[in-house]
Amino acid sequence: MEFTHLHVHTEYSLLDGSSKIKEIVARAKELGMDSLAITDHGVMYGVIDFYRACKAQGIRPVLGCEIYVAPGSRFHKEGGDSEERYYHLVLLAENNTGYANLMKIVSKGFTEGYYYKPRVDLEVLREYHEGIIALSACLAGEVATYLKKGFYEEGKAAALRLLDIFGEGNFFLEMQDHGIPEQRTVNQALLRMSAETRIPLVATNDVHYTFAEDEQAHDILLCIQTQKKVSDEDRMRYDGGQYYLKSPEEMEALFPYAKEALQRTKEIADRCDVEIVFGEYKLPHYEVPEGYDAWTYLQALCAEGMKKRYPVVTKELQERLDYELGVIHKMGFDDYYLIVWDFIKYAKDHDIMVGPGRGSGAASIAAYALGITDIDPIRYQLLFERFLNPERVSMPDFDIDFCFERRQEVIDYVVEKYGKEKVVQIVTFGTMAARGVIRDVGRALDYPYALCDQVAKMIPMELGITIEKALQMNSELRTLYETDEKIQYLIDMSMRLEGLPRHTSMHAAGVVISNAPADDYVPLSRGSDEAITTQFTMTTLEELGLLKMDFLGLRTLTVIQDAEKLVNKNRPREQWLDMNTIDYDDSNIYEMIGSGKSEGVFQLESTGMKNFMKELKPENLEDVIAGISLYRPGPMDFIPKYIKGKQNPESIVYDCPELIPILKTTHGCIVYQEQVMQIVRELAGYSYGRSDLVRRAMAKKKADVMAKERKNFVYGNEAEGVKGCIANGISEEVGNKIFDEMTDFAKYAFNKAHAACYAVVSYRTAYLKYYHPVEFMAALMTSIMDQTAKVSQYILTCRQMGIAILPPDVNHGEERFTTEGNAIRFALAAIKGIGKPVIRDIVAEREANGPYTTLKDFIDRVSGTSVNKRALESFIKAGAFDCLKGNRRQFMLSYASIVDGIATDRKKNLSGQMSLFDLAAPEEKEEFEVRMPDVPEFEKSELLALEKETLGIYLSGHPLDEYQELMNKSVTKMSVDFVAEEESEDAEPKVRDGDTEIIGGIITAITRKTTRSNSMMAFVTVEDVLGTVEVIVFPRDYEKYKQELFEDNKVLIRGRVAVEEERAARLICSDIVPFTAMPREVWVRFSDKEAFLAREKELYEILDSYDGKDETVVYCVAEKAIKRLPKNHSTQVCEAMISRLEATFGKDSVKVVEKPLEKRG
Repeated sequence: MEFTHLHVHTEYSLLDGSSKIKEIVARAKELGMDSLAITDHGVMYGVIDFYRACKAQGIRPVLGCEIYVAPGSRFHKEGGDSEERYYHLVLLAENNTGYANLMKIVSKGFTEGYYYKPRVDLEVLREYHEGIIALSACLAGEVATYLKKGFYEEGKAAALRLLDIFGEGNFFLEMQDHGIPEQRTVNQALLRMSAETRIPLVATNDVHYTFAEDEQAHDILLCIQTQKKVSDEDRMRYDGGQYYLKSPEEMEALFPYAKEALQRTKEIADRCDVEIVFGEYKLPHYEVPEGYDAWTYLQALCAEGMKKRYPVVTKELQERLDYELGVIHKMGFDDYYLIVWDFIKYAKDHDIMVGPGRGSGAASIAAYALGITDIDPIRYQLLFERFLNPERVSMPDFDIDFCFERRQEVIDYVVEKYGKEKVVQIVTFGTMAARGVIRDVGRALDYPYALCDQVAKMIPMELGITIEKALQMNSELRTLYETDEKIQYLIDMSMRLEGLPRHTSMHAAGVVISNAPADDYVPLSRGSDEAITTQFTMTTLEELGLLKMDFLGLRTLTVIQDAEKLVNKNRPREQWLDMNTIDYDDSNIYEMIGSGKSEGVFQLESTGMKNFMKELKPENLEDVIAGISLYRPGPMDFIPKYIKGKQNPESIVYDCPELIPILKTTHGCIVYQEQVMQIVRELAGYSYGRSDLVRRAMAKKKADVMAKERKNFVYGNEAEGVKGCIANGISEEVGNKIFDEMTDFAKYAFNKAHAACYAVVSYRTAYLKYYHPVEFMAALMTSIMDQTAKVSQYILTCRQMGIAILPPDVNHGEERFTTEGNAIRFALAAIKGIGKPVIRDIVAEREANGPYTTLKDFIDRVSGTSVNKRALESFIKAGAFDCLKGNRRQFMLSYASIVDGIATDRKKNLSGQMSLFDLAAPEEKEEFEVRMPDVPEFEKSELLALEKETLGIYLSGHPLDEYQELMNKSVTKMSVDFVAEEESEDAEPKVRDGDTEIIGGIITAITRKTTRSNSMMAFVTVEDVLGTVEVIVFPRDYEKYKQELFEDNKVLIRGRVAVEEERAARLICSDIVPFTAMPREVWVRFSDKEAFLAREKELYEILDSYDGKDETVVYCVAEKAIKRLPKNHSTQVCEAMISRLEATFGKDSVKVVEKPLEKRG
């Protein structure tokens, strides 16, 4: 008997199915089946991967979906439990029409009917039924729901309705048997119904995992989905262990009474024949002016652009352009270039900053001529074939950086131009990665957090790491796995679930633009923010021939544009700074970068990069390009060789003279992918197109391709037009050596075009920092206004640069950070609780009618705008009214009565009443002003606390300022060291897991928790001058130090670092020492030893009067001798004791020294 599974949930039934696509397809083949269906819950996320996997195994793919059907209209979004909200229905695509209709149905579930689940209704099914085969589904189907309640006639009516929609031979009654009593009842009723209605039966198994032994792993997956523990009684579960991919024999044993229903599954599968076409472009058409087509218009625009870009368009430049245009036209990408040119032109015309380029697109001279990129590909030896290869048919890919704040305007323009139904954003999937899955599984199994954390941290933080690889790499983990049953079970279960998609999110920048409504080509979904996205990922969309664009928001572009505007604000037009015309050969800029003073400089501000630049001492943009390319895991190993070559050019040895022009700019090192392409072209006579194929093969370590290409590279291949090294006079030995070096580096080699684009942005920020530091730092702080830790860091940088930070001010401040001479005025928008409309109202009034003179004047003038009492209080606390008469305490006590008084006066004026104020003479009116209460200003500590509350930082000082010396001696790491640096590729903090470190600061928050053993522990937030660190105090240490755990206590904490993924590192406390209890020494100076001995008893008498643990050190000047007194003379350093010592031995002879806290306690 032949059988096909028609009801199969893969990994893309998120956190509900655990069948991995490749694995389940292989298993179907192993069980002797020649076809298999995919029917994930409400989505088609996995159909393309499934289609490819089936084709690779020689199995017929049946593409489908188990959809949710609303009981009434899909627009009706009310209801109680799930049975009242939706029913299940299995749909299978019989042909390409059915596949297209299935995409429409699934898309409408998200775009029109989403309510808990993506639902459609009978209206949608009627409209898109053609080419679709339907099965009545599981117990949650409408027919089965009625039957299990005993409503046979209602169930029969539902079945006939569906038969009417899909037509005879296209609707089937579905039987299942997983050992659930209800299913047997339903199956008997379905047999009767089939006989009465002549609707044929099919038998299926509701497959949720591949193998029978996956039952436990799948149960754990359900617990992860529902955030339950395996031990919980009241939770979702699939009892009985029958939800795996059964063999035809097992299915026959389940349904001995319905062999026809089993056989029919194969007949249905044989009817299903969907052919998906890959690589057929679906590019939108660009409307060109009359008299042109896309090809002639592109040529005209490029010719015009070349004249603007180059003073003289030489023969070589023209040939390069003609060659590129020929390739673009031949490959059918004329419209593509015009579409990109158009929206970039829109951005530039509307003063939206556009990056100089990104990725391999910067290698195109046509793109440079059109203004799509701003990098001259000739100057930097960038290869067009790295972007668009005539020998490798694939979609080109321009990634464009836009101003962070206005990127959406460009997307909105594209949506408006091409139609919102043709422009959609792209889905991405978060997967259960190695470390994360161990924590998830451990949580579901109710294992102690510390145990799961210990196992998770044994997995190296490497790109593409798996648990299996980690077991091979880490002998400690392998030993634990082999000797501890509990951990073995944890790891085994985690390996079964590892790699499963966990959730969807929206690609940060990806947008699809198609030539027809997007759901003609791809099913649509709805993101958490209600945005419509594709159900296929970026790579799948490209394979299907859809145009994918990346509209990236780059904060640095906003910084450059804002700084440029601040510089030009007070300059005449003819002296305006234009960042597009700056000199890229300015030695001052490279000296600054080489000195490591690159805080805020794009790509160059991380500690590691600053140290690298100090060593590298860049002299030109080529050095910066190389630096950006080398400072990554892998290529870092080549940094010493690069620096040695740069510092000692005579030490560079080239294997053959042909390498000199290729590797000279990188001091004899292969750094870029483009260099690999140039080497195979110049040394062995490859075409550039083929050289790119070799580079890709090397990067992907394709052994068979590499062996063939080595032969071609060294010996040549006449049939394929490859000359080879030997024919060019390069020996076999040298040819093989060069090929080995290329192979070794190709997996790390960076795209030079991308690095060049970023180096230009780096240089521009460095230029601004050097020549316009105040404006640059103001723009930089505006860009990270909402990140208080970063603002603190940059304020510290400003102070080190000699730039003063002025407090917010209603008479001088603006929405953003602004400049005043050599100082920066704090942004009004950075005050918490103050919206931008409030600030705009205040600034508009000030510009129209002059500065505010008093608090009453301010309130009177902004009354009736968006400024309310809460905003006033925030302004007072932040110090924004310090420019007016009065102090902050006076303002706090009087603002409410001023607001109420003005409101009362306004009401009186409206009703025509006159007040004494109106009748008074001008000189008497001052008497009627609200008098401020005669109270002194808040204490310094109170002012700082108010600043912290409203600005998130301390601006006019810091409570820790007076303790800076103490902290400098003991603190080993600051708060910023616990946070991953944004720019580093692997995004790890500077602290290392397990290291002992000391932090210092103020306790700002404490959360106490009771453990399962009824002990107390605490999570403590400690703040230093740059940010905060979370400290975990476990029960043993909590008991020891609980008296020190109170807010505002200033402490040093020694502990062990705990680094975790996706959050800042934390410190596990081992010791807490308040600043007031820091160990100290008292030094007493004597002229010589004789003087000390003469007054020794006198000294001991004073010391022994103050019992404590502080040491005393005696220093004899003449002998330069130091004597540490024994512990029986330990004392307590206090004011009274110091006063007595000073009175007895002289003020200059007594000194108290703070002792540092040792790293190891």
